[in-house]
Amino acid sequence: MSLFTQLSTSYFFYFSILGLVVPFVGVFLDGKGFSSTEIGEILAIVTASKIFGPSLWAVLADKTGQQLTIIRLGALLAVSFFSFLFWLNNYWPITFTLAIFSLFWTAILPQLEVLTLNSVRKSPKIYARIRLWGSIGFIVMAVLAGDLIERYSHDAFTILGLVVLLALYLSTLVLKQPKVHLSHITATSTIKSKVLNLSFIVFFAAGLMLQISFGPYYSFFALFLRDLEYTGIVIGLMIGLAVVAEIIVFIYVGQLFKSFTIKGLLIFSLFITAIRWILLAQYGDNFWMLVFSQLMHAASFGLYHSASILFIRQHFDINQQSRGQALYVGGVYGIGGAIGAYFAGLLWLDGVGAQTSFNFAAVTVLIGAGFALFIPSSAKYNSK
Repeated sequence: MSLFTQLSTSYFFYFSILGLVVPFVGVFLDGKGFSSTEIGEILAIVTASKIFGPSLWAVLADKTGQQLTIIRLGALLAVSFFSFLFWLNNYWPITFTLAIFSLFWTAILPQLEVLTLNSVRKSPKIYARIRLWGSIGFIVMAVLAGDLIERYSHDAFTILGLVVLLALYLSTLVLKQPKVHLSHITATSTIKSKVLNLSFIVFFAAGLMLQISFGPYYSFFALFLRDLEYTGIVIGLMIGLAVVAEIIVFIYVGQLFKSFTIKGLLIFSLFITAIRWILLAQYGDNFWMLVFSQLMHAASFGLYHSASILFIRQHFDINQQSRGQALYVGGVYGIGGAIGAYFAGLLWLDGVGAQTSFNFAAVTVLIGAGFALFIPSSAKYNSK
């Protein structure tokens, strides 16, 4: 099995789980009888596990250089705790189990990103092609889960999750730890100085506001479309369509990096995302406007994620990459996601407040664009 196939397979199954959990965990919790406020609280607590978990694992990974060990352990513990959902029905047991599952599951991606970038260092463009298979996995699972959950109820969520998590763990067993020489690296710049740098602070704040704005989408989008009487397979296709747009970005993003600054691409992505949330708020019941808004995921996730990964790669030294990635995932996705889920739960009101929730998201991401204006314009793509 080639290196490309090994890495692509792990990305495929990791993001397949993302394609199940992110769109449909709200449907799963709704099927368990929880209100929108309770769902928001549960998702806020679960998302908060991303704040410290990835950073704790990353410190160990940076000191040992053994990203693969962390990946395998995270996958094994994630599938173990997810399996408990088959027997749980109450608020706190489900919340605790999902939080511990997330703690170990989110430890995987930062290390997988670093391992992949180190493995393809001589040809960085291959990263985008490998990451593309993650997007394909997301699409396949979103469409499959949308249909099966409608057919067989929320119980299909746990069955699908267990199968794919087992496949993820097995895929990590064939990965190999790349050799990276660190002898030429000096300790002239600590992680603290990099984090307290103004350019990183405003970059972090912009990403934080973007993730807060995703609260209604990540928590309630599938329920939102269900309430608008879209079928399960259409819901899955709409979620998948967003990732198709994301894939196109991953294919051509290298050319964009050569033509535009990181700052310009981040600001563009934030403004497009604001328009996206407004369209969902006002025209979610219009099929073609829904399609158009989902295509905007190309900017609001695909382009923003790619530019963010490049920013982190250039901002941190090679022996700080795991901590840099984990800080971004833990802080932006953890804190931002938790705040976004909590406020979405308060505003959603079992669907009555859907429009208000998406309007709130639009205002939030525009604030993020304001922060991004202070990112230095000098940061550009470097293929070396």
